[in-house]
Parts: sequence; C-alpha cells; structure tokens
Amino acid sequence: MAVEPSFGLLRRPVHLLALGFGAGLVPRAPGTIGSLVGLVPAWLLFLAPLPWRVLIVAGVFVAGVFICGASARALGRHDHPAIVFDEIAGILATALAITAPNLGWFALAFVFFRFFDILKPWPIRDVDHRLGGGLGIMLDDLMAAAFAAVCLVIVQNILPNI
Repeated sequence: MAVEPSFGLLRRPVHLLALGFGAGLVPRAPGTIGSLVGLVPAWLLFLAPLPWRVLIVAGVFVAGVFICGASARALGRHDHPAIVFDEIAGILATALAITAPNLGWFALAFVFFRFFDILKPWPIRDVDHRLGGGLGIMLDDLMAAAFAAVCLVIVQNILPNI
C-alpha cells in the first residue's frame, strides 16, 4: 500500500536524505527542486580536486541505491516523485564535467541534466522502465547526467568563456 509522503517522514534519516531534506515534498516539480538543492554541494565540491569529486559522487551514487530503495519500499511506490536524492546525485555527476567554477556552467549543467532527466531518451527510458529498486531509481539519473555532461563538454569546448 502506497504511503503519501509528509514532513513527518523527515524524522527518519533515510527519508530525510531520499526526500532531499524536504525538497521532494514541494507540490510541483520536486525533481527540479531536488536538482536545485544539488547545485549547492556541487558548487562546494568544486573546491576539491577532481579525483576526490569523482570518488565522492561515486559514494553518493552507491549510498543512493540503498537510500532511494529503502524509501521507495517504505512509500510503497517505485521512484515516487518525492524521492529526489537521485536528482541530487545526478546534478553532482553532471557537475563533474564543469571545467571552471562559474554560475554559467552550473546553470547550463542544471538545464542539460533536467532536460535529459525529464525527456528520458533511449536508453535512459529503457533503464527507467526495466530496473526496479534503488539501482533503477539511481541509474536512470546517472545516465541522464552522462548525457548532460557530454553536452556540457561540447559547449565548453565551443564556448570556453561563458
């Protein structure tokens, strides 16, 4: 039986993280709000060397498989819209492609990531429909991040000074 998420769920650490510290509870576009929340740690992570950022994002992804899976089971619905930890991880992964810390690149990373996360072109849509549990919740966003990162790299090479 599906449970409707509420602020009371935020008392449990797994839901606090899965629901993006409450960002997933907004009534409209929770994934977009979750992605915006993810821009803050993405910006802060830019202070670390790239190998550390990659390691941290990989750790966030692995943790997300368990966090999102546990929250989805508790809510009784696979990839409930309120679960936005995957969007936070996705924007962190997309930001790995940013070469210079300026707002323009982070804004473009956000736009590209949201575009691919919402549109879900093949093979992202296939993964979204075929894989269940936390891995399925996380993997489609990681794939959207990869598509977005490729677009970001292309634009950075064409227009290096946004």
